[in-house]
Amino acid sequence: MKTNSPALKYLLEKDVQVSKHFVRAVSNLSVFKSLRLHSQILEISCHGVAWFASWIAFIWLVSSKSLYQMQVNMLLGLVLDVVVVAVLKALVRRRRPAANKDMLAIGPDKFSFPSGHSSRAFFVLLFFTKLYPLHIIFLLPVTAWAVSVAISRLILQRHYVLDICAGAVIGVLEALIIGFLWVSEETAFSIVGFVSEETVDSME
Repeated sequence: MKTNSPALKYLLEKDVQVSKHFVRAVSNLSVFKSLRLHSQILEISCHGVAWFASWIAFIWLVSSKSLYQMQVNMLLGLVLDVVVVAVLKALVRRRRPAANKDMLAIGPDKFSFPSGHSSRAFFVLLFFTKLYPLHIIFLLPVTAWAVSVAISRLILQRHYVLDICAGAVIGVLEALIIGFLWVSEETAFSIVGFVSEETVDSME
C-alpha cells in the first residue's frame, strides 16, 4: 500500500508500531503458547471456507421450514462479506505483517486490509444478536467468540490493528445491509428449493 499523504502515512506507521507493541507484550506472557494455540483454533473457526462449507451443509442436512429464512439470509451475508472484503483488499493492497510467513494457514490472500475474519465474526455477532436473536444465554459466548477472533488476528500477526477495526465496522455495516434487504420467508423457501435441486413441499 503506497500513499503520498503525510497524515495517512503517519497513521499507518503508528498502526504498525501499536500492533508490534501488542504482539511483544503478549509474547512475554507465560501463557503465550496457549494463546497462540487458541488463536489458531479461532482462525479456523472463522475461516471463510469453513463457514461456507458448514453453512451449506447445515442448509442441506437440516431441512426445516422454520429455519429457511435464517439460513438463506445468513448465507447471503457471508457472500456479501466475501465480495466486500475482496474488493477492498484489491483496492487498498496493504501487505500483511512481514513477520507472517505461514501463508498456507491463511490461504492465497496476501493482503491485510481489511480483516476478513473480523468482518465475518462481527457480522455473525450482529446477525445472531439483532437480526435473528438467539436466546440470551448465547449472547455472551457469541460476543466473546467474535472479539477473540479479532484479537487472535493480532496474536498470530495476520493483521494490524486498523485492519481489525475496519473489519469489525464492515461486519456491522454488512449486518445492517442484510437487515435492510432481509429475504422474506417465501423467497427463502424458493431459494432453498432451487439450490437443493429438489422439490420442496409447498408452504402452508
